[in-house]
Amino acid sequence: MRIGYARVSRGDSQEVQAQVEALKAAGCERVYTEEASGGRWDRPELHRLLDHLRPGDILVVWKLDRLSRSLKDLIALLERIEGAGATFESLTEHIETRSPAGRMLTQMLGSFAEFERAMIRERTRQGLEYAQSQGRKGGRRHKLTPAQRALIVRLVDSGEQKAADAARSFKVSEATISRILAEHRQESRKGKS
Repeated sequence: MRIGYARVSRGDSQEVQAQVEALKAAGCERVYTEEASGGRWDRPELHRLLDHLRPGDILVVWKLDRLSRSLKDLIALLERIEGAGATFESLTEHIETRSPAGRMLTQMLGSFAEFERAMIRERTRQGLEYAQSQGRKGGRRHKLTPAQRALIVRLVDSGEQKAADAARSFKVSEATISRILAEHRQESRKGKS
């Protein structure tokens, strides 16, 4: 039986449906879907799939990094698949583990995926360090300008508006308003000490 596994990262804007359709078009009778990081080992649907593998089954993914982004984990997963008497296939890279050459190519591509992930982490770290050296902090930019933030503090502290009303007025969440007020209070305490 051809069994598919589709995964997107949690919080990503990616859709799993395109992967599911590709897996079904490739003859997968059953498809397990998951929203989790490929770098994490605790993926319940993947483990459920692995527990259901039988001799002769083929675990199919749309792309190799959907199974794992770590070479160590990829090799462990491939060994578990092989231990169940099943094989692995990746549609995008056109690789499979039914042959020795296919197994070698799978491991090589896993190495490249791990290298690419390490390079992204390194570039991100360097970018953050550079931004800090320039006096900037990492993370998303504020939704509100400093003037809008000051206005919110004034309106809520004076009692002209409740936090919920300010959130609706400025089209942000109440949590954002609470965070702005907390930051203002913390800065006020620092200024007094």
